[in-house]
Amino acid sequence: MTTASPTSVDAVPTPSEETDQGGVLGGPYRALTLGIVSVVLLLAFEATAVNTAMPVAARQLDGLGLYAFAFSGYFTTTLFALVVSGQWCDRRGPLQPLFTGIAVFGAGLVVAGAAPGMWVFVAGRAVQGLGGGLVIVALYVVVGRAYPERLRPAVFAAFSAAWVLPSIVGPVVSGAVTQHLGWRWVFLAVPVLILLPLAVMGPALRRSERAQPVATSAGFDRRRTLLAAMAAVGAGLLQYAGQRLDLLGLLPAVAGAALLVPAVLGLLPAGTLRAGRGLPTVILLRGVAAGAFFAAEAFIPLMMVTQRGLSPTLAGLTLTSGGLSWALGSMLQGRPGAERYREAMIRGGFVLTAVAIAGAALVLVPAVPAWVAAAAWGVGGIGMGLAVASISVLMMRLSAPEDAGANSASLQMSDALGNVLLVGLAGVLFAALGGGSVAAAQEGTGGAGSSGAFAAIFLTMTGVALLGALVSGRVRKA
Repeated sequence: MTTASPTSVDAVPTPSEETDQGGVLGGPYRALTLGIVSVVLLLAFEATAVNTAMPVAARQLDGLGLYAFAFSGYFTTTLFALVVSGQWCDRRGPLQPLFTGIAVFGAGLVVAGAAPGMWVFVAGRAVQGLGGGLVIVALYVVVGRAYPERLRPAVFAAFSAAWVLPSIVGPVVSGAVTQHLGWRWVFLAVPVLILLPLAVMGPALRRSERAQPVATSAGFDRRRTLLAAMAAVGAGLLQYAGQRLDLLGLLPAVAGAALLVPAVLGLLPAGTLRAGRGLPTVILLRGVAAGAFFAAEAFIPLMMVTQRGLSPTLAGLTLTSGGLSWALGSMLQGRPGAERYREAMIRGGFVLTAVAIAGAALVLVPAVPAWVAAAAWGVGGIGMGLAVASISVLMMRLSAPEDAGANSASLQMSDALGNVLLVGLAGVLFAALGGGSVAAAQEGTGGAGSSGAFAAIFLTMTGVALLGALVSGRVRKA
C-alpha cells in the first residue's frame, strides 16, 4: 500500500498534527469547512422541501397509501450505497464517491419531479437514496481525515447549523412553490443548487485528499457488497409486504427477513443488535435515534394538513423549530468542557426526543392549539442535536484511522436501517388503521383515517426513543 504526501503548502493539516491551527474556520480549514457544509446545506434544503411538498405530491399521484414508502424507499437504497461508499473511501479517498453521489442525487430529484405516478416517484426517491448514501459517508471520512480530534465536535456542530437556514426558508419556499407552481418544481429546481457546492468545495477537497494518506489497493470486498445488496432488497421486500396487509404479503415478508437479518449481522460491528458495550452500542443508538425521530417527523406535515386543515406551507413550518433547535443542541455538545458529559448528553437527548414525539401527538386533540406541535418539535431538535452529534464524536474516537470509512458506513447504515424499519412500521400502522384512504384525506380536517392512525405512530416512536435512553449507558466500554 502506498500513501500520498502533501503537495502544497496550503494543504489541510493531518489530524495528527499537534500545532495550533485555530478553529474550523481558521486559515488551513476555512475553505474545506465551507465546502463540505455547503453540501450538507443542499441535503438539508432538499429534506425540508420534500417534507413540505410530500402530502400534496402523494395525494395528486393517488398514492397516499404509499406515503411512508416514499420516505423509506430513500433509505432502502441508501443501505447499499453506504457500504459501497465506505469501501470506496477507504481505497480511493472520499473525493470520487462524494462527487458521484451528488450527481446521482440530482438525477433522482429529476426522476421524482417528472414522475407520472407514485411508483415512479418512489423510484426517483430511491435513486436519491443511492446518491445520498455515497455523499454522507464521504463527508464523515473527510472529517476523520482532515480535522484533528479536538475540532471534530465543532465540525459536526457546523453540520447541524447548516440545517438552520433550510429549516427557516425551506418550508416557506417549498410551500409557496407547491401552492402556486406545483409540487414538481420543488424537486426539479433543487438540482440547480448542486452547482454551488461543486464550485465551492472542489479545490479544497482536492487539496485535502492530496494531503492525506489514501490506500491504492483496487477492488471492493465482494462479501460486504453482496450483504449490502441483500440488506437493501430485504428491506424493500419487508416494506412491500407491510403495504399489502394480506396473506399474500407473508411470502415477501419472510423472504425479506431472510435476506435482511443475516445481512445486518454481517455488516454492522459484532454485538450491535444486542447492544454490546462501546462501539456496537454507539452504532445501534444512531439507528434508534434517527428511526424514532424521522418516522414521527414524516407524518407531522400530513397530520397538520389532514387533521388540522393547515396549508402545506404552515404544515411544513411546524418542523422549522426542530431544525433550528437541532443546531443549538449540536452546538452545546461541542462546547469546551462538554466532553466529560458525553454519555449524559446522549441519554438526555433521547429523553427530550421522546417528550417531543409525545407532545406532537397532543395536537390530535382538537382543543390543543396547532402551535404545540412546533413547540414540541423544538424540544426534540435539541435532543437530537445532543444525541446524534455526540454519537458521531464517540464513533470517531473509537475508530482506528484505517477503519474510519467502514465505521462511518456502519454508523450511517444504522441510521438508514432505523429509518427503513421504523418509517416502514409507521407506514404499516398508518395503512392498517385506515390512513391510506385518499378520499378521506381530501376531505380536509379529520381525514386520512381516524386520528388513531397518527396516535399509534407517535406512541410507538415515543417508546422507541425511551428504549434508546435506557440503552445509552452501554456506550462506555466495560
